[in-house]
Amino acid sequence: MMRYKDIQQLPDIQFKRLTGITWSTFDVMLTELKLHLHVKGRPCKLDLRDQLLLCLNYWREYRTLFHVGITYGVSKATASRIVRHVEDCLIKSNLFDLNKKIPKGTGFDWNVVIVDATEIPIQRPKKAKAEL
Repeated sequence: MMRYKDIQQLPDIQFKRLTGITWSTFDVMLTELKLHLHVKGRPCKLDLRDQLLLCLNYWREYRTLFHVGITYGVSKATASRIVRHVEDCLIKSNLFDLNKKIPKGTGFDWNVVIVDATEIPIQRPKKAKAEL
């Protein structure tokens, strides 16, 4: 499992390679999440730092929620709830934004979608005939 206690000693360069953000950005995100703590209901199995790491891991590696949940010792549903909660809190803060570099000008039709659905034959070994 990749928990906060296991990676807290990583230098900034390695932490950024692992999560996609720096320690300072992690601290800002964590401060923002602390403003939206759930006080009712059953406490989460993961502390807030591990919840943020789970979400960053999900975004960074594009793994399924099932796999991320297994890594952190929670179910797929719990991982989904954590990701949704972290995303909602960070979006509401208006502190974080994706860099959108969309070309502007004429000649771009953004209503077109291209899907590659080419079929590729799979090469399989031929079955050996059974000897009688």
